Amino acid sequence: MSTTTPRRTSPWERPLGSYQLVLGASALLLGLGLIMVLSASSIYSRFNYDGNSFAIIERQLIFAVAGLVGAYVAAHVPLSTLRKLILPFLVVSVLMIMATFVPGVGIEVNGNRNWLPLAGGFRLQPSEFAKLALILWIADLYARRRTKLSNPRLVLTPMVPVAGAVALLVVGQHDLGTALVLFALIIGMLWVAGLPGRQMGLMLAALFVGLVVAVATSPERVSRLLNFTNPEADPDFKGFQAIHGMMALARGGFWGVGLGGSRQKWGSLPEAHTDFILAVIGEELGLLGTLVVLALFVFLAIAGIRIATRTRDPFVHYTAAGITIWISVQAVINIGMVLGLLPVIGIPLPLISYGGSSLLVTLLAMGILINCAKTEPGAKRALAAGRANRGRSRVLQRS
Repeated sequence: MSTTTPRRTSPWERPLGSYQLVLGASALLLGLGLIMVLSASSIYSRFNYDGNSFAIIERQLIFAVAGLVGAYVAAHVPLSTLRKLILPFLVVSVLMIMATFVPGVGIEVNGNRNWLPLAGGFRLQPSEFAKLALILWIADLYARRRTKLSNPRLVLTPMVPVAGAVALLVVGQHDLGTALVLFALIIGMLWVAGLPGRQMGLMLAALFVGLVVAVATSPERVSRLLNFTNPEADPDFKGFQAIHGMMALARGGFWGVGLGGSRQKWGSLPEAHTDFILAVIGEELGLLGTLVVLALFVFLAIAGIRIATRTRDPFVHYTAAGITIWISVQAVINIGMVLGLLPVIGIPLPLISYGGSSLLVTLLAMGILINCAKTEPGAKRALAAGRANRGRSRVLQRS
């Protein structure tokens, strides 16, 4: 009688492969982000918050806890219930963006009028919530039209007018970084929906013209774009941040100078704990630490693509694709900016940079992505079997 050795299942073939990748990569990015926010902000906090070196990290921890609670709920709520909340979520997000234009309500920071005040000195950035709201709304729209998306008109309308209007509101806040992510999201979702090449080319051309106009009408943006190619031309003003970011990366070498050992965070590098936190990571943890961050974002993108391609649920397909596009584009822009490959436009590194609104919304998105991962073939059975095995183990331990 012949026996055959069962074939070992590849990690990529396991039903919970995407689930575990999203959970593991996002948890590691969050943990590393909290550590690096503490390291990068301690000096700034000491001099700006009455000697309290932990003021910034305390604020980040509050949003991290709120985000984790939200992620847990988002990971367990039925997708049918989630879809019923999408339109109210989008409407509230847009109304909050519009509220930032009201005198005495909106708060302007670094030239961007994109904040609303909260109790206790906290602030909320409505455009961060609009990113997730738009993804869910577009996913629901395309899921309901899944048999009609061969018609370009039904792919473009009303998605492009609605999403474009939200992006233009963000442009009106002078937040070109967030607007750029929203425009990239619109193009990415059109591609996922299968918009034909001719129409896609016209959309890309329109986007390019719009970006040129947005840059050309702002002397500050023109100056940043011109300085991007040669930051040394104005090392004390326009090129200051880019130059000091590169100095931090160069000083870190391969192994880094050690956690907490950054010199640039002592006031030389503006936004060290927010937009340029990767430079501090590069200085303290070296090229090795930077590559770890890059690898985690790659794993997160792979998991999102895997969910989008393996699921049978059209809503999950578009939701996973949208979240993956958003996180990947934002990470690429931030990393490219710190490495000097893109102009400095001010945008946080997801799950890493300081910023309560960004962290809260990104964690909610990770919870939704985990929920989406459960729709992959065999995933729910594998989760149920795992819970049953853990239950039996606890019973045996007590007996």
